[in-house]
Amino acid sequence: MKERFGFIGCGNMGGALARAACRGAGPQQVLISGRTPEKVSRLAEELGCRPSTNEEIARTCDFIFLGVKPQMMAGMLKGIAPVLRERAGEFVLVSMAAGLTTGQILDMAGGEYPILRIMPNTPCAVGQGMIQYAARGLSDAQLKTILEGMAPAGRWDELDEGLIDAASSVSGCGPAYAYLFIESLADGAVACGLPRAKAQEYAAQMVLGAARMVLESGQHPGALKDAVCSPGGTTIQGVRALEEHGFRAGVQSAVIAAFEKSREFAK
Repeated sequence: MKERFGFIGCGNMGGALARAACRGAGPQQVLISGRTPEKVSRLAEELGCRPSTNEEIARTCDFIFLGVKPQMMAGMLKGIAPVLRERAGEFVLVSMAAGLTTGQILDMAGGEYPILRIMPNTPCAVGQGMIQYAARGLSDAQLKTILEGMAPAGRWDELDEGLIDAASSVSGCGPAYAYLFIESLADGAVACGLPRAKAQEYAAQMVLGAARMVLESGQHPGALKDAVCSPGGTTIQGVRALEEHGFRAGVQSAVIAAFEKSREFAK
């Protein structure tokens, strides 16, 4: 019998992971639930999986993804805790809540269960996610099954749980910063006369290609940047303008602010 993947909460992040699970484990093995039945039904119909309830997912699924906001986690887990305690077979809780440790999640769930803490990002929806994970109490077989079943989400990397919040502030929050950068590039190009649709396409493809250069070349981003900046050329003038406006300091501040907010959720 194949393992079942259940998603409690199918917002942007939960929905993106459910989409990946349907590609990896198969839609017939995926159940989803959420606060808005109409939204759940629409997504289930789109993905070919089955709409469900929190209680059914807690009772029947082998991997239970907890896709609710950190401040809502305690209430949701309180509702399914009796169901989890009654289960005879093995199952794994999968938390994607920013700032909440595996220990805190288990305290809320009222039991000692295998748990995987993950930090995904929304590009999981198109198979280009960056997902860090920290495992607690999983067997090798359980870890292998979930990594294989969720492989279509993107790149997975094991990380010490103490570093998950720092990772989240980069790759979890980072898509918003990247989208802001792409939008700003496109706005600048439009100001120079380029049509909006072409400006957006060129900016997005450039970011995609630049990211692949970093991942596949093995070179430091600074070296790759220097290779584009010809002496006395156009690019170095653009870099100079970015530095004048505090580009690096602004990006660093965004990462640190997100990290500090994650730590607040744990208090």
